[in-house]
Amino acid sequence: MKCTLVGSRYFGASVLKALLADDIEVAGVVAPASDDRLAVAGRAAGLPTIIHDDPRRVRGSAIPDGTDLILAAHTHAFVTDEALARSRLGGVGYHPSLLPRHRGIAAVEWTILEGDPIAGGSIYHLAKGWDAGAIAAQDWCFVRKGETPRELWERALAPIGLKLLVDVVHYAQQHGALPAKPQDERFATRAPMIRHQVELAEAPNEPHTSLVVTAIGEDRPGLVNLISERARGFGANWAGSRMASLGNQFAGMVQFDVAQRNATALTTALRGLEASGLRVTIEHSDAAPPAPGRRGVSLTLDAPDRPGIVQDLSASLAAHDIGIKELATRIVDTNAAPAGHQFKVEATLSVPQTRSIGSLRTLLGSLAASMTADIQLDSHEAGQRPAKSGTL
Repeated sequence: MKCTLVGSRYFGASVLKALLADDIEVAGVVAPASDDRLAVAGRAAGLPTIIHDDPRRVRGSAIPDGTDLILAAHTHAFVTDEALARSRLGGVGYHPSLLPRHRGIAAVEWTILEGDPIAGGSIYHLAKGWDAGAIAAQDWCFVRKGETPRELWERALAPIGLKLLVDVVHYAQQHGALPAKPQDERFATRAPMIRHQVELAEAPNEPHTSLVVTAIGEDRPGLVNLISERARGFGANWAGSRMASLGNQFAGMVQFDVAQRNATALTTALRGLEASGLRVTIEHSDAAPPAPGRRGVSLTLDAPDRPGIVQDLSASLAAHDIGIKELATRIVDTNAAPAGHQFKVEATLSVPQTRSIGSLRTLLGSLAASMTADIQLDSHEAGQRPAKSGTL
């Protein structure tokens, strides 16, 4: 039984190691780049190593003569019918879900997003369709509470895939054929790529002031708009608020961030609301400068809600000597999130001056990917407020 391994990265190289350790003959490996871990491992083992020139397709010319079975292990390239025809038994691939659930490129991430208590892996026949081929083998595992996609993959799903692929090869050796159980389309779900974005913007060199405004008066339509219009005229950012109607009374507390040069004028304008029957009090506070050797960075995070987001965020930042000075969170209902809820965070971070903007972007980008979140950063120096910040 000669196998050709089509794959990439850590998992592809791990499958090759498992096959060779089990004395399974490998006709060759097919990888997307010469420096890919699978390609490096293939050359180190003295195997024919083919780099497919089309990142989306593996053509027939990439499959060595005498191949009995193609194994796909972490490949995002489509194995063409021409390639499958060069293999006596066709091909199978490993997908880290219990197919037909979570068909697509981000199966592990969607397992976590959907809150699945059970996950698993499937060996499926390579065929037309999105991970839709017949099932050759499956196994399952529990999902630990608070587990990240990376942790689930490394702890359980990658080991499941290694074992299942070797088991299927042994079955093919003994029976000269592969098991095949059609997928039940009634339970099919999609797991498309989750895109992550980190934005970084330098703040203008201008100090800001925080105004905390309390307004109380007889409730009537338009009060919130009245306050908002006054602030907008001075370029103030509505940073946070708490408002309620109690009986026939309105009570509101709003925090505005405004350039220091406009703070006095905005204060006068807000006090002018007293003419409309509101009782207004205003407290000023200039932004406290960061500690020596550190600078402030504003962080906005938007992620599908799940337990442990703040814990994961704070632990990851603390491990890199990044502190959280201010933190505000809320949960928003939305049809865009898999579970119907988005968790929103606004925080002010204390970051070492020695950490470059590029390294901070990389760190937060990795964190966004692991948390399936969108993250926005705004940098501001001592005595400054962020140039822009989201509103909770």
